[in-house]
Amino acid sequence: MIKLKMLASAAALAILAGAMPVGHVFAQEAAQATANDSAQRAPEIATGYTEKAGWAARKYMVAAANPLAVEAGYEMLKKGGSAIDAAIATQMVLTLVEPQSSGIGGGAFLVHYDGKKTQAFDGRETAPAAADEHLFEKPDGTPLSRTAGVVGGRSVGAPGVLRMLELAHKQHGKLPWKTLFAPAIRLSEQGFPVSARLNGMLMWDAHLRKDPTAASYFYDKEGQPWPVGHVLKNPALAKTLREIAAKGADAFYQGRIARDIAHKVRSHPTNPGLLTTRDIAAYRPKVREPVCSDYRVYTVCGMPPPSSGGIAVAQMLGMFETRDMAKLAPADGVPGPDAVHLFSEVGRLAYADRNRYAADTDFVPLPGRGLPALIDKDYLARRAALIGERSMGEAPAGNPPSMEMAWNWGRDNAIETPSTSHLVVVDGHGAGLSMTTTVEDAFGSRQMVDGFILNNQLTDFSFAARDKDGPVANRVQPGKRPRSAMSPTIVFDKQTGKLVLAVGSPGGPAIINYVAKTLVGTLDWGLNMQQAIALPNFGSRNGPTEIEAGRFPQATVDALKARGHKVQQTEQNSGLHGIMRMSIHGEPWWFGGADPRREGVAKGD
Repeated sequence: MIKLKMLASAAALAILAGAMPVGHVFAQEAAQATANDSAQRAPEIATGYTEKAGWAARKYMVAAANPLAVEAGYEMLKKGGSAIDAAIATQMVLTLVEPQSSGIGGGAFLVHYDGKKTQAFDGRETAPAAADEHLFEKPDGTPLSRTAGVVGGRSVGAPGVLRMLELAHKQHGKLPWKTLFAPAIRLSEQGFPVSARLNGMLMWDAHLRKDPTAASYFYDKEGQPWPVGHVLKNPALAKTLREIAAKGADAFYQGRIARDIAHKVRSHPTNPGLLTTRDIAAYRPKVREPVCSDYRVYTVCGMPPPSSGGIAVAQMLGMFETRDMAKLAPADGVPGPDAVHLFSEVGRLAYADRNRYAADTDFVPLPGRGLPALIDKDYLARRAALIGERSMGEAPAGNPPSMEMAWNWGRDNAIETPSTSHLVVVDGHGAGLSMTTTVEDAFGSRQMVDGFILNNQLTDFSFAARDKDGPVANRVQPGKRPRSAMSPTIVFDKQTGKLVLAVGSPGGPAIINYVAKTLVGTLDWGLNMQQAIALPNFGSRNGPTEIEAGRFPQATVDALKARGHKVQQTEQNSGLHGIMRMSIHGEPWWFGGADPRREGVAKGD
């Protein structure tokens, strides 16, 4: 058993002693935002902050964004199911109880370790066959507005999560496929209490009411969202899930459900899309090689393209490795100005490469020697050497090794939004996984069909197809998968090969910073998973330096400004979930953490 040096909090030790964590009732401060100011807010708003102590278990554990979803995954683990079994059950319940963030109408990335090998399962949506690089452009060639791109049928890609999970289940499932749907079907029929977060999201959103199906489900006759605690039933989803449980993913990708999806997309009254039943039936998930790189005494594995997350996180860690990060450990749970400065500058350099080079590698090659070039240790050391005492403001993209010619890619301007969810599982058979799942914007395209929300994933493509430097790598092309920042990550002990932790987060392009923060917190600063997740969020996406509002002292803000940072204090609405291996008093434990900014929990035995 690996022993990690931890700063075990009194609360964590109390859990290990048998005390149940308390104070996890989700905060009631639902946002009262109106449609008039919604454009200035993050697409998935902050709805409270609740301190959490973390959870411990000896054999298996699941952590996810809603207690009902966690209970479904835990039920599968208790039956002897695999991590994949638990993930499927968890995702089906998230479709019901957290429709603003993920569901069977969206896509997902999954990094899985079966005890011997690590795989990256790609369930990212694909563009319709009829789509081209002008999909999000006006007739004059200028990009559409955010709202015009997102809301309606135009933004909907062929959903991928079910096909991907079915493939993973065929390889690693232990329980029958049908069994995994029972909790979600039961909750759909019997109903579930509306949470404060869902209520706040419904109150805030300006577009969901425009869809008659969604309006009749989420709102009362006066157009008001169902109140917190209202028992909401979804018989349409129960019917859909029963068909999928009985017939497999074919029930979704062929026949009634596929026809309903295509009709909904193509018949939107103001913004119809191009998705067809043929596009849906043709969807195929992919198994890819994960992005794995060494970081100190660990091996860190993440998601390869079309996600940019695995590469960007590896780049950030490679640059951190050139510094003594332990000296930058936070005081009283808050990183100081030196840590925020370094973290932000490293982020600028990683995001500069991301924005220039990352895209679906089935369509667009990576520069130079490809993936190895972008995470090459010497290359990253040269990039890190660009960091000085003052902020560079905006970093240029680098020139990875063996880039023999000018890499004339334009700069991406995708509208990436943080409405996503994350779950992690370790099972009793030695397997573990990290899965990030999404419908993209809050409530996706604001189109509801057969009990679930349809994604708006195509807006993760660049709205502009080219700029003065050339074509944009992440431009729309038929059958292509849009670039993502999702960063499901698992970490191993480099010497023994044993699983150390699994972590990930929602948050749009800021996901990369959230995950990197948590990895540094656990691997460099000796924090347990809950402590690392709860650290204030901070960093840069190669623009301003962004710090979580209300979490840093004014002295830190002033110190950053003195070093040339343009500081923005904003909602940093992460939804981190993670599980790590710990040794306390010589006994091995799994220790799970859930983001205090959302309503998630962890549970295990």
